[in-house]
Amino acid sequence: MKRQMKLGHRLRGWMLALALLATAVGCSSIQESGPWEDAFDDGAGWHLSADAVADVNVADGELVVHVFAPGQIAWAMSERRWSDLRLKVEATHVSGPDDNEYGVLLRMSKTSSGSDAFYAFSISGDGYARIARYEGGTWTVLGSDWVPSPAIHQGEATNLLEVVAQGPAFEFIVNGQSVLETEDTVLKTGGIGVYAGAFAEGGVVVAFDNLQVTPLP
Repeated sequence: MKRQMKLGHRLRGWMLALALLATAVGCSSIQESGPWEDAFDDGAGWHLSADAVADVNVADGELVVHVFAPGQIAWAMSERRWSDLRLKVEATHVSGPDDNEYGVLLRMSKTSSGSDAFYAFSISGDGYARIARYEGGTWTVLGSDWVPSPAIHQGEATNLLEVVAQGPAFEFIVNGQSVLETEDTVLKTGGIGVYAGAFAEGGVVVAFDNLQVTPLP
């Protein structure tokens, strides 16, 4: 029942937010970037936004995502693109319900038909993880949906998220422990993003810091 509830709320939240993604993905035009480190002293290199649903901004040396409403998500997207990479970022659940989601978006792009596409590497404040692909209005969970993991620090805590993407192979690492691995050949390159989402209850606040992106040969 836990996984089914999370999946239902997640799908509604993402569907409501995809209109914003269409604009952001279209702006990600810088091709194949090199190494990048960002301590979030400012918002340079990111598409940020604020509205009645959520606020995404840089404050006090962190990129903060505040989702006000239930069943919604919000993200910041980079202006850079990569194919194969190792990404690390510190993600802190600052406040709000533990039944949430937050993490990293990868290879955010447009398909040849003009539809939106990306991979989502996600954890929740109550200790679950998953990898999924969104493409052209369809979600594909890559493996099992919302897998419990003891590697995740639950509640209002900091988790070090790491994604290794090399060709079709992906590994999702949390606090130095591999939690999920998968292969998928659909998406080749694109922007990166960080995001947070609310399920049944709003007020989710997640802060990101100390991003590192290393291209892989």
